[in-house]
Amino acid sequence: MEFKRSDTKKVFFSGVLLLSVSTVLVKIIGLIYKIPMLSYLGSEGMGYFNSAYEIYALFCIIATAGLPVALSVLISEARAKGHTSAIRRIYRASVCIFLVLGILGTLLMWIFADAFCTWIKSESAYDCILSIAPTVFFVCVSSAIRGYFQGFQRMLPTALSQLIEAVGKLLFGLLFAHIALECGAATGQIAAAAGWGLTLGTALSTLYLLIEKRRCTEPLNDWEESQKVGLVGYRDVWRSLGRLAIPMTLGASLVSLTKLIDMAMILRRLQSIGYSEVAANEAYGSYTTLALSVFGLLPTLLNSIALPLVPMLSAAIASGDSEKQKQMVETSYRLSAFFAIPSAIGISAFARPVLLLLFQNEPQAVMIASQLLSLLGISVFLSCMITATNSVLHAYQSVKQPILSMAVGAGLKILVSYILIGIPSVGLMGAPISSFFCNGAVVLMNLHFASKKCGMISVKKIFVRPLVISCAAIGIAFGIYLSLIGRYGEDSIVSISCIFLAVVLYLLISCFCGGVSEEDIRALPMGEKVFSMMTHLRGYIFHGRAQKEKK
Repeated sequence: MEFKRSDTKKVFFSGVLLLSVSTVLVKIIGLIYKIPMLSYLGSEGMGYFNSAYEIYALFCIIATAGLPVALSVLISEARAKGHTSAIRRIYRASVCIFLVLGILGTLLMWIFADAFCTWIKSESAYDCILSIAPTVFFVCVSSAIRGYFQGFQRMLPTALSQLIEAVGKLLFGLLFAHIALECGAATGQIAAAAGWGLTLGTALSTLYLLIEKRRCTEPLNDWEESQKVGLVGYRDVWRSLGRLAIPMTLGASLVSLTKLIDMAMILRRLQSIGYSEVAANEAYGSYTTLALSVFGLLPTLLNSIALPLVPMLSAAIASGDSEKQKQMVETSYRLSAFFAIPSAIGISAFARPVLLLLFQNEPQAVMIASQLLSLLGISVFLSCMITATNSVLHAYQSVKQPILSMAVGAGLKILVSYILIGIPSVGLMGAPISSFFCNGAVVLMNLHFASKKCGMISVKKIFVRPLVISCAAIGIAFGIYLSLIGRYGEDSIVSISCIFLAVVLYLLISCFCGGVSEEDIRALPMGEKVFSMMTHLRGYIFHGRAQKEKK
């Protein structure tokens, strides 16, 4: 059965939408998970857990960042040529790599757990590192199967497995932490119990994928046909996987390595200015559990907004239409800015009320994290622009430039963190400041690289207008918030109402002051329906106003 181009496009966008929704749900579940977990572990225990998690994340990224995508590409190519028997060899060769990486990663975390604790100056994180280590193996196995399914454009197993993993982590992590707490375990051991919950949730996700893979195995042809694809041996497959996966893995590993170094930098530098190990982990736990969790949710929600524009840009590049290329790039940037700039300013202004809404039983942690989240807020915009500019460069098949910009940003972050966190009057505030410098450098370099491909963009047209409208809308809402809390205190209803008011004001002012164009709205997912609703609303308002003037 052959697909028409429109059918293929629908499959692609439905898959993108499915994965985007799944990713957002996973992030929300992760945030929900941290709210009760903070009450079990406290800021100190969350510091141990997050330290172990960052070490696990680096091994996981190295093993899985590029390989599943490369596997899906090779399988898609084999399917497109009609040589389905080659898929078996591609998949088996890939599984060999994933299994080796998974076993190796788990063993390295177990063997060097003590060395990791010494390096980050957090000895109590030892048990937690041991409990999370097996997760690397399960993630590698599940990534191989996800890559296989994505090669067949089947995104549902990936989406469901992500949800199973997140829900399992939530349920078993809380259950094991509760049992450890009831048994009178030390804080580090309770964090390790939560780590075993993460491992079990990942194992269940892997089990689901194995069952689904066995149930949905594709029919294969004879061996002679597989030779036509050109991938006649494991070495050929491994070489092709490496060529595709290594650039993506390097870029993703730089991000994870930067986070790991940042974590070690925070713990070591805080202790160098007089913090004890417990106090340093409490500060780090508040920063990562509260501030970074809320910060990380927003780019996840926003990054999928301009994602459908990427294949359109690729089509324009293939056709050689330079005017269309520039238009698509500007639309991608403008949509990212339209949603990211108000989100950045809003989270900076409403950092404390947002954290109080989520973590109202942890006032001490909120007090520490609210100032940090206010500083992190502006990096929401920069983080979204990194995704947008990286997507543009990848559409132009420029894989080296994003890696270079990330390397420069990572180096700048490490330098700024080391200097600022070591100043007693700055301390932990140096971490979000260094993130701003890092992300800002990456965005500027990516914009420079992209401008060489498609020409210079209009900064005023893309960024200034949403910035002015955001300041006006959020300024009004925040002014009302300050006046209300003076009368009613920091009430949840007051906070929610004022945040909602800021969103409504921004959208209304944007609609009636040209903050977003008709082309931008139509480019969004379900853009036609959104534009139709906005047209009816504008007509209703202006028609009503004209009727009043006549009377």
